[in-house]
Amino acid sequence: MNVKILKYLSPATIYILAYLAFTSQGWLTWAPMLYAWVFIPIVELLIKPDEKNMNAAEEELALNNNIYDYVLYLFVVLQLAALLFFLQSMQQDSLSWWEIAGRVGSMGLLCGTFGINVGHELGHRNNPLEQSLAKISLLTSLYMHFFIEHNKGHHKNVATPEDPSSARFNEPVYFFYFRTIVFSYLSAWKIASDDCRKKGLPPIHWRNEMIQAQLLQIALVAFIFLTFGKLATIYFLCSATIGIGLLETVNYIEHYGLQRKSTGPGKYERALPHHSWNSSHILGRLMLFELSRHSDHHYLASRKYQILQHHSQAPQLPTGYPGSMILSLVPPAWFYVMNRRIKKLQIKEEKI
Repeated sequence: MNVKILKYLSPATIYILAYLAFTSQGWLTWAPMLYAWVFIPIVELLIKPDEKNMNAAEEELALNNNIYDYVLYLFVVLQLAALLFFLQSMQQDSLSWWEIAGRVGSMGLLCGTFGINVGHELGHRNNPLEQSLAKISLLTSLYMHFFIEHNKGHHKNVATPEDPSSARFNEPVYFFYFRTIVFSYLSAWKIASDDCRKKGLPPIHWRNEMIQAQLLQIALVAFIFLTFGKLATIYFLCSATIGIGLLETVNYIEHYGLQRKSTGPGKYERALPHHSWNSSHILGRLMLFELSRHSDHHYLASRKYQILQHHSQAPQLPTGYPGSMILSLVPPAWFYVMNRRIKKLQIKEEKI
């Protein structure tokens, strides 16, 4: 197997740490979060970003190598297995409150890092099997409407006032959570209902994707409640909420303060690399399957994760995604760092 493919198996270390968290007590219940929120941010502050891109020949080989896809399929299976293992582990009676918090937080990390992110990558595919796997992956975080709104809403409206997932200049992340979660959900209903009307169907119809999503999510929660009990259901809901929070924090840092120019009523220039914050810090890239090369993802949404490129003209985050997410949780510090970068971008654009 090509070494370049093997590196995308490295995120499985988080599942190994999650296994330790679900089978151990004490500080090990926090092992995945210590790795994600302490070890990786520190390393990414010390190591320079890897801005190297594949050449045309390497890109062609990577694009036609199905093993890159099989890696994603593997992580869908791992996510389902981890969820069941987590629910079983929460049946243990001898856990202290902070050990419970460690396990719930660890499952939440898996929900945000793999449940939603792998669902995001597969959701951009045209293959029905891959789209189904995307929905299954998103189901583990109870965020299936993301499949609809992200592909048909966010990518169309990114970096405009019409997009609830694009953070405004000087908007604290805590205000952003409310706006993006509520209005993205409503947007997904509108998109799904409009799709039904285009097919000559009423919005309230079993083929409405949002109705399907709600029923599947209710069925999953009911299954957990009947199989594992009330407490396990509450723990799962908390983990799913953490996963959603992680996703929306990522959304916040990806487009904060960036805007596409208006070209007319309701029309905007094409989404270009400078409309997304980019990061080529290697550990964050691997853990999130190159999501942090976000400028290229929005420039060409059909590009698979393994061939996403670094764009030198794209605005760069001060560090990798994990560190930037932590920074965003302290609004004064975030504004101090990021607003200066935005002003430099504006000055640069005025000179062009």
